[in-house]
Amino acid sequence: MTDKILSIDEIKSIIPHRYPFLMIDRVEELVLGKSCVAYKNVTNNEWYFEGHFPERPIMPGVLIIEAMAQGAGVLAFSTLFSENVCKPGESEVVYFTSIENARFKRPVVPGDVLRIKIEVSQRRGNKFWKFNAMAFVGDVLADEADFRAMIPEG
Repeated sequence: MTDKILSIDEIKSIIPHRYPFLMIDRVEELVLGKSCVAYKNVTNNEWYFEGHFPERPIMPGVLIIEAMAQGAGVLAFSTLFSENVCKPGESEVVYFTSIENARFKRPVVPGDVLRIKIEVSQRRGNKFWKFNAMAFVGDVLADEADFRAMIPEG
């Protein structure tokens, strides 16, 4: 486990996403191979609010799932780096293979802070991972999903 908060620059050294598609701002409570907590500060300046209900902006659910996946990518790669399976820059892509049980329970709007809890529910070797993710605004569950992912060999 690490008490260290991963900053945006550290996140960018782990996953390849960049503006405007980097959907997490920091990572906390990283337990290698097991879980992490990632945060997304939702601001009125987000590019998607211009066209996603401009009169009543709501963060698209698919982008919340993308934020969950990026947090899972940080967790998976941090784990693989610690196990000396790969080094930063060798393999940085995680592909969705399935998304299940996605539930959207509360709109996410400008001013919200998403707290995304990610747990590894299954791992087969270094390549196949299954995650459970939940996104909260305060203590209220906003979204949840289970997804499988694959990390291609470098």
